[in-house]
Amino acid sequence: MRTTKLGNSGPAIGVVGLGCMGMSEFYGQANDAKSIEVMHHAIDIGVNFFDTADMYGSGKNEELVGRGLKGRRERVVLATKFGVVRGEGGSFKGVSGSPAYVKQACDASLSRLGVDYIDLYYQHRVDPSVPIEDTVGALADLVKSGKIRQIGLSEASEETLRRACKVHPIAALQTELSLWSRDPEGGLLEACRSLGVTFVAYSPLGRGFLTGQIKSLDDLAPDDWRRNMPRFSAENFPKNLELVKKVEEIAKAKKVTSAQLALAWVLSRAPHVTAIPGTRSIQRLEDNAKATDITLTDADSRALDDAFPKDAAAGPRYPEQSMKQVNA
Repeated sequence: MRTTKLGNSGPAIGVVGLGCMGMSEFYGQANDAKSIEVMHHAIDIGVNFFDTADMYGSGKNEELVGRGLKGRRERVVLATKFGVVRGEGGSFKGVSGSPAYVKQACDASLSRLGVDYIDLYYQHRVDPSVPIEDTVGALADLVKSGKIRQIGLSEASEETLRRACKVHPIAALQTELSLWSRDPEGGLLEACRSLGVTFVAYSPLGRGFLTGQIKSLDDLAPDDWRRNMPRFSAENFPKNLELVKKVEEIAKAKKVTSAQLALAWVLSRAPHVTAIPGTRSIQRLEDNAKATDITLTDADSRALDDAFPKDAAAGPRYPEQSMKQVNA
């Protein structure tokens, strides 16, 4: 596994990590035992960067990851997030970045994970009602106390990132980046490089769409959260499927899978980029890890740009209300 440093002073992390969200919620029925098998196998093959959040499964995902890490904690760089507040029955109550909430949420995550410290603690979404300086100041206190090792932001704008870095070094910025979500190329990637911030690409496979395995909406479970996403709507799905078919043709010619090609494209954006595809399958985990062996030629990159130009995806990446919380 090829590695990069987490921030300016952090540990080495594999450039392909493991997103754990779908192991507990959003993508249809899950199986805890199989998910733990995937986590164990990930560690065995050198995937050492695990990503979760307190809102995934309303805490259940952190508990699951904690069980998966028992006896293996020191072999993993563990990231989790706070800020998206959920209520009874999993309802979404908004975003909080208040200093008091930061510390309360951290203690709760440490308890659920069953660990003494968190390697990378992200603000999941920026709270517009709280100055980023106040939120990062509270996170800096957690670093001093030893509860967290490094600070991250998720879906923060370049301006917010620069303000945050003046308070305390930010180790990582997590934002969606894939062939169909290329907004960070507009300056955010370069800002991260200049500030010594690792860029963590979530949903690098377009929530599974770029794998070529989803051919119709019938391939998604009735309760699959993606059915609510604009790019998976009845209107936009077929348009996006045509784009994916072009990616499949390029992958076939290169003798790799569509998922591997899509991941290789993300990793080719810059040396400080890592990707955290999620999976509940050992086979797909192994396939994803092998994407680090793929080198894209200039011809490959041009072919992908032609097949899937920037802004070609039909529909925004989130529903309207959720779009207000990204790049904040």
